[in-house]
Amino acid sequence: MTNPLLEPSTLPFGLPPFATIQDSHYAEAIDAGLAEHLAEIQSIVDNPEPASFENTAVAMERSGRLLERAAASFFTLVSADASEAIRELETELSPRFASHQDAVYLNRGLYERFAAIDPSGLDEESIRLVQEYLREFRQSGIQLDPDDQEKLKSLNAELSRLGTEYGQRVKEAMKAAALLVDDATELAGLPADDIASAAEAARTAGHEGKYLLTLIQPSNQPALASLQNRELRRRLYEASIARGSDGGSLDVLDLAKALARLRAEKAELLGFGNYAELVMERQTAPDFAAVQAMLNRLAPAAIRNADAEAAALAQSAGHPLEAWDWAYYSSKVRRERYEVDEQLLRPYFELDRVLVDGVFFAATSLFGITFHERQDLKGYHPDVRVWEVRNEDSSELGLFLGDYYARDSKRGGAWMNSLVDQSTLLGTKPVVINNLNISKPPAGEPTLLTLDEVRTTFHEFGHALHGLFSKVTYPRFSGTSVPRDFVEYPSQVNEMWIMWHEIIGNYARHHATGEPLPHDIVERLNESKLWGEGFATTEYLGAALLDLAWHVLDVDGVPQDAHDFEAKALAAAGVAHSLIPPRYRTGYFQHIFAGDFYAAGYYSYIWSEVLDAETVDWFTENGGLLRRNGERFRSELLSRGNSRDPLESFRTLRGRDASLDPLLKRRGLQ
Repeated sequence: MTNPLLEPSTLPFGLPPFATIQDSHYAEAIDAGLAEHLAEIQSIVDNPEPASFENTAVAMERSGRLLERAAASFFTLVSADASEAIRELETELSPRFASHQDAVYLNRGLYERFAAIDPSGLDEESIRLVQEYLREFRQSGIQLDPDDQEKLKSLNAELSRLGTEYGQRVKEAMKAAALLVDDATELAGLPADDIASAAEAARTAGHEGKYLLTLIQPSNQPALASLQNRELRRRLYEASIARGSDGGSLDVLDLAKALARLRAEKAELLGFGNYAELVMERQTAPDFAAVQAMLNRLAPAAIRNADAEAAALAQSAGHPLEAWDWAYYSSKVRRERYEVDEQLLRPYFELDRVLVDGVFFAATSLFGITFHERQDLKGYHPDVRVWEVRNEDSSELGLFLGDYYARDSKRGGAWMNSLVDQSTLLGTKPVVINNLNISKPPAGEPTLLTLDEVRTTFHEFGHALHGLFSKVTYPRFSGTSVPRDFVEYPSQVNEMWIMWHEIIGNYARHHATGEPLPHDIVERLNESKLWGEGFATTEYLGAALLDLAWHVLDVDGVPQDAHDFEAKALAAAGVAHSLIPPRYRTGYFQHIFAGDFYAAGYYSYIWSEVLDAETVDWFTENGGLLRRNGERFRSELLSRGNSRDPLESFRTLRGRDASLDPLLKRRGLQ
């Protein structure tokens, strides 16, 4: 059979033909893609004509199409539907991708051609393209002597290998930590549909008649808010926070220490004091000190709020509080104070209604775009749904794929990625994917979401809009290809529509009766927004500051005892709280150890939230859900990708630099 990845897809928008792609095709296509890309680069270097923008920068942007096509499909499966063959291939290929990156950006001849480009007469996006390439050459080590470059290549290959192993172990550890329950009476308090999902999960795992409580990626497990059985809550909590750090075969602490040591060595080789400083050079944050100053400003107020919440919870409980009690009594206090029971809201949050009548409806109201399900187009798994997205004038915008259910072959968490990047140079329109991990109910039963899962659905679609609305010339700048401390900003803004009266009135309807969520409950939900912010901000800051603690180490400072290091790091940062573990601990902090996208960058969520809070104020000041507001947000920010300085895009939208005050108010941290 001909390998379908070797030629451009003939499907609409270049959607990969997943129905005909076999696991064995990936290795062949990636091998061919790596070789072809290097040959294309060598052709640029060997061009006898003087370096110009067209024969160097544009040629570079046109190169690597086969590799990009094969890698985009492959890494989609790695994250969302990895068979054993795919996992083995990932282990084999990850160091090769790292080596390929080095072969490109440590190519002296290629660098010299970029350095020789005359920028006069170029438009702003083209000038930025040259500047960004030159910056990446420098940050990749082009200035090092040959011996140090070889050392850097070795470091990068080993970092890639260990990061892949970390991610694979964490995925398996999350599956292994799922809690098997023999008797349904132990699950008292858990909603009926969750019990049904647990029974289905147990049956699938070969435990007919029992119940399996599967885990999500963060420390805090949703079932802790409703399980009445305190002992079961303890077991679930301890299973969650012990993942990857129990000394067993899936323990990742040695991998985390090795990764921290290698990153410190890499930073030193490249002339930086530590890895965090290296990372900050690529972000919108001015420097490491600015990030640390902001987090340090937030931490004391977050702890004060958390302590006040803890006192209220202990009073409600009538006994000393333990960490596994927090979510249960927090939910109880919320019910008592605000007459809001989030578990009783779930019948109003059915997945399809949330998606079509909430997420899509908000996008149509704000931007005029429409969604048309394409059942003739198939994803990589039967659960994947495909929509064609059109502009208000019915012109094609791109494809959106939704993959919402958890499965053993999918990593934890939620994310967006692109299968095809938009580029006017290449004539490509975007194909983007949202992945969540919602428990799949038994056949025929509705998929009812928690309010947090509703929030995640809106959040991830904000990333999708960033990809879909991209309107740039060069693929390097497309969509979410922005600094990591800016990438969360558009997705956080999209969360504002969850409770917007026109939106929630359209999607929050009882799945059986069609009755809308009562207006007084919506009001009470809004009134209760600040309850729990002490916990939420503290657990987030714990993870962000733990990330930085690992990445300010020098080579000799990497600890022997990761447990002890983690405890001391949290205490030193002022966010150690006996009842609130970090959102992610070292044993399952995939963001920072399974690859490097968020390494020394987990702070970016709250850094981006500063811009988000300002933008929510801008929408509110200008009338909210109006087409003119949507068009301005789209044209000045979402469509720009990284084709200009992202902070310039924000300033153009807002009319000034961002202030911290709206964020402090939102989180009750004034």
